[in-house]
Amino acid sequence: MYRSVSLRAAVCLSTLLPAAMLQAAPDADVEALKRELLELKQRYEVQQQALAVLEQRVRQVEEQPAAPPPKRLAKSPSDMKGNRVASGAATGTGAAAASGGAAGGSGASYGQSLADDSQPAQSVSNLYDEASGFFGGGKFSVETGITYSRYDTRQLILTGFLALDSIFLGNINLDRIKADTWTLDLTGRYNFDNRWQFDLNVPVVYRESTYQSGGGNEGAAGVTTEETVTKDPTIGDVNFGIAYKFLDESVNTPDAVVTLRVKAPTGKDPFGIKLRQTDANSNLFVPDTLPTGNGVWSITPGISLVKTFDPAVLFGSLSYTHNLEESFDDISSTVNQKNPGKVKIGDSFQIGAGIAFALNEKMSMSFSVSDLVQRKSKLKQDGGDWESVVSSDANAGYFNVGMTIAATDNLTIVPNLSIGMTDDAPDFSFSLKFPYYF
Repeated sequence: MYRSVSLRAAVCLSTLLPAAMLQAAPDADVEALKRELLELKQRYEVQQQALAVLEQRVRQVEEQPAAPPPKRLAKSPSDMKGNRVASGAATGTGAAAASGGAAGGSGASYGQSLADDSQPAQSVSNLYDEASGFFGGGKFSVETGITYSRYDTRQLILTGFLALDSIFLGNINLDRIKADTWTLDLTGRYNFDNRWQFDLNVPVVYRESTYQSGGGNEGAAGVTTEETVTKDPTIGDVNFGIAYKFLDESVNTPDAVVTLRVKAPTGKDPFGIKLRQTDANSNLFVPDTLPTGNGVWSITPGISLVKTFDPAVLFGSLSYTHNLEESFDDISSTVNQKNPGKVKIGDSFQIGAGIAFALNEKMSMSFSVSDLVQRKSKLKQDGGDWESVVSSDANAGYFNVGMTIAATDNLTIVPNLSIGMTDDAPDFSFSLKFPYYF
């Protein structure tokens, strides 16, 4: 429309100039008039483009709703999940009742779109569940997970003395332990009133460890021998947890969840397992079997904090594990020797923090660090005193990279990679979990 107006204006201007004047005018005047006409056309084109831009902006303003869009994360994602279906149904029904025919359908879709916009992205809700440990997406959820851990450590053993403060005289052995652990976790959760959560976890553990040592027997210097011990899939330590969300997220406060977890010694304990010497190497001792649990009851209180800054989620956690004292019929690792006694495994505390981002509606990614510090364990034979176990204290630090993938409305896929940052931590652990909501 604007282009046709400019063309008509140009034609009118050309007709206003008498033909006789154009013919009589010098060539210089004709050229000047042509330049003025060209400049006039260019100005009209610029104005036309400006008007088109303004018209487009007006249309965009008219298409926006009168009310401002609600904040996507005004509440915690776990709260919004439970109300999503009911809110959408109520909005659609109310709009349809207020309007009839096609108008009613348009009103319902508009109201539904506002309700959908007020909900967090599904990926944000999923990573919120993983960060807080509070799964508020439904009354029941079942999670199947598998974890693989790799541990590879070397230890240099020196037997002898140092001559002239620089020359070592004696035996040098290099011991190495390579451990692979596969764990199948089966977890069931029940959510009550989006405030309480109860869960039960049953692990099934498969372990394989390879022990290496150099030297040992006379004439075997420089020879490294190894032996592998495996443990068929066996149930580990079953644990039960209770979570209570005592603080709901607001503009200035995070969601806060306190937890209490109790672990039972249902797995194979490590006490009383005999270490036998191999025939090929007198320095190499390997266990008869491998444990799948720690053998004692433990209680772990903890707290988790989660704060959403759409599309990011900040989270942190702190927990403390107290291991109860336990008596055993045999705590000796010497073959053909049985010593009853008591065991007091060192308590530990764990701290972690991280950040997660929603990449899109179905996928999110998280980065976090965690550290577990454990005190020394103690043993006490019947009739004896408590003795500390050498090298039983530990500091295991991890760097974690995780992801949540919303496969369907009910199924989530959660891969996670943990990289050990200290000598006591496994080299790496990879887990894949599948939470399913009912």
